Order: sequence, then structure tokens, then C-alpha cells
Amino acid sequence: MKMVSMKKLCVLPFLCALGCISSVTSIGNSSGGTIDGSETWGYVEVRPRAHMFWWLYKSPNKPKHPTKPWPTILWLQGGPGGSGVGFGNFGELGPVDVDLKPRNSTWLQKADLLFVDSPVGTGYSYVEDESLFVKTDVEAAIDVTTLLKAIYNGNNTMSPLYIFAESYGGKFAVTLALAALQAIEKQELKLQLGGVALGDSWISPEDFVLSWGPLLKDVSRIDDVGLNKSNSLALNIQQQIADGQYEKATNSWSYLEEVISDSSNGVDFYNFMLDDENDPTILSTKSSKRFGKKPYAMVSEADGNDLDSVMNGPIRQKLKIIPSDVEWGGQSGGVFNAMEGDFMRPRIAEVDELLLKGVNVTVYNGQVDLICATKGTEAWINKLKWNGLSTYLNLARTPLYCGEDKSTTKGFFKAYQNFAFYWILGAGHFVSLLFSS
Repeated sequence: MKMVSMKKLCVLPFLCALGCISSVTSIGNSSGGTIDGSETWGYVEVRPRAHMFWWLYKSPNKPKHPTKPWPTILWLQGGPGGSGVGFGNFGELGPVDVDLKPRNSTWLQKADLLFVDSPVGTGYSYVEDESLFVKTDVEAAIDVTTLLKAIYNGNNTMSPLYIFAESYGGKFAVTLALAALQAIEKQELKLQLGGVALGDSWISPEDFVLSWGPLLKDVSRIDDVGLNKSNSLALNIQQQIADGQYEKATNSWSYLEEVISDSSNGVDFYNFMLDDENDPTILSTKSSKRFGKKPYAMVSEADGNDLDSVMNGPIRQKLKIIPSDVEWGGQSGGVFNAMEGDFMRPRIAEVDELLLKGVNVTVYNGQVDLICATKGTEAWINKLKWNGLSTYLNLARTPLYCGEDKSTTKGFFKAYQNFAFYWILGAGHFVSLLFSS
């Protein structure tokens, strides 16, 4: 059986160079955009010599005189080290796909879209010294809050901001929401936070690793031998997390993924119904090939271009402000390595705090995801201290359908007060790709 080492949350990132960071030129704050104003982008120096890239799309569907505030969605990618400007934008929900062809299912139909390459070092974002990589989710949240201040302060917008996140991005989302709320309360940030949406999010690593073995045994992907190995390692990880040994837990997690891959003959961590090598949503990248790792799963609807070539070619040329010595994704490996000590830290308490503050929190999960399995998501939800939990858990689910067709159930949802959960049938880790198809 093939042993596969996944040194990333498979949603997660594709890596670029693990070696030393090459010298890059500082450009401070700079920006650009299209002539018609429908797209703007730029850099914000969130800390001295730490530069974060953002890209904002304005929806052509926004009414001239809306009856209610038009929303803006801030998209946070996983990893840590996955590029929202690249993967989220061109791979999942932006106006064009990886082949630069119009995407009919773009979320731009319903909202303005703000993509951010966070933490610094991700995508087009960069640091001038590797000591400037963030080491925690909270540090990353503070940087993005600084970026939001630069974008929104002085811009008299009434558009509520909804933070949507995928995979590890969920940990960023809850910490960012709290940091932004604090800045709003101090009148340091002129912004209305509309809510937080957590898609297949790595909120409680302990609960996910504990779910892998039993889930795969139930669907006949591993046997009792594999289950016992998996459970033993997962319990060890649970103890390491309880002891605050987060970096050791990260290393154990990586080894557990290898054991799972070996025991299952290469199950796909994004879709447990598939083999790792047979996932049709995987888009190979040059950077992932250099590492011999599984790439960040993204889709090219025409099975054409690889994302590295697009981002370092025509997109770079369009943007015109990327420093000549900055390569898209060139520092992503360093981002992950710097955060190894926070990777396995849970963020359930942050979800509780958001609920207590009255923030709308929505969770959605793909049915056949393994890395952030629904079984694990339900487990961490059950740990919430939110006073509405008992009532929520006893509610019946409501089925979901597509359009007027009631012949096929597409999912379920239930909600109580400011918390909602959506079960998306047939979807894997990247729920947005189900709707794109």
C-alpha cells in the first residue's frame, strides 16, 4: 500500500518553497483596479515589512436603490497558506474560473466579493523577513483587521460584511470576527459585521481526528486493524491537545493521516467515497509537484490550466502592482510551518463568544468530507456552552431542494436564534464546487 504524507490540511494548502525566503522589495500600500471600478485590488502594509494583498469585486447585480443593504462577502481560505485570491476566487466562487472563462455560479450574483491572501506570506501577500510570519490565528486576525481598517475607514459604505471561510479558514474567521468586533466597539473600524459562515471548518481538530477511524470503518474503507491504529493515535492527539502540546499534536496528526492513507489504500481526505488519486476536483499545481504532496484541491472546469501558471502569468500582468521578486504562493510553505504550534488549537470558545455577542453564526458541511467530517463538526457543536444549544439539538431538520424540484433531497438545515447548520448531501470538503457543477 502506498504511504502518503499530507503535511497540510488537505483543503489546505499547496506548498511552494520550504527553503529560505528570497529577498523581496517593499512597496508599502498600493492599489489598482479596472477602469469601470468594478474591481479594485491592492496591498496594505499591515505591519512594517509585512504586506497583505486584497481583491474586491463589485457585483453587477447590485440594485441602484436597494431595499436593504447589499452584502459583501469576505472569503478566507484554508491552509494555513491557501490563497483566497487564487483558490477561492478562480477555483471556487469568483466571476471567472481557472481557465479565465465566466463562471455561471459565481457568488458575485448575490454579493460583492472580497478576497484576501491571509496570513501574510500567502498567495501574493509577502513578508520581507521570515520572522514576520504570524504564529497564531489571533495574530492573523489582527493583521486582517488592520487591512479592513485601511479599506473601510473613510469609505461611507452601509454594506454589511459577512465572513465566509473554508477549512482552516474557519479558525481565522472566528478570531477575525472577534478582533473586528473589538475594533468596531472602540470605533477604530467603521464596519457592520453581518455574520460568520463556517464551511467544513477545522474548528476542533480533536473532534475531527477522533471521527476519522469510526467513520471510515462504518463505510468499509478501513478494517478493525486500521480502526484500532487510528483510534489509538487520535486518543494520543487528544491528550497532547489537553496538555497544550500543540506542535506535538500537529506532528501526530500528520502521522495519523499517513496511517489512514495506508489502512484505506489511499482514501481521499476531501471525499471519502473516492481514492486520493481519482478525485475529479483536484487541480495540479507546479508547486505541489515540487513537494510531492497532494495539491490544494481546486477545480478547472475545462481541465485546462494549472493555477500557478495563471496567477504568475495573465493575472499578475493584469494586476500590475505585484513586486517583480514576489511569486504567487512563493512563501506559503513558510506560513504553515510558522503556525504549527497553533494548528491543532481548538476555537470552540470563540464560536461561543460570537453567539453570546449576538453574531449570526452559520455552519455548513459536505456529506462525504473526511478531513473536516460532519461527524466531527456535530461533535464540537455539542460542546458549545451557548444557552440555546439544548433547544437547537431537539429541533427537527428541514429538508432542502434545488428550485421547484422536490423529487431529490439536496440537504437539511435547522436553526435557532443566531445559530444555523446546513448538511449538504453529495458534497465533499469544497461545498462550493458542488454548486459550481
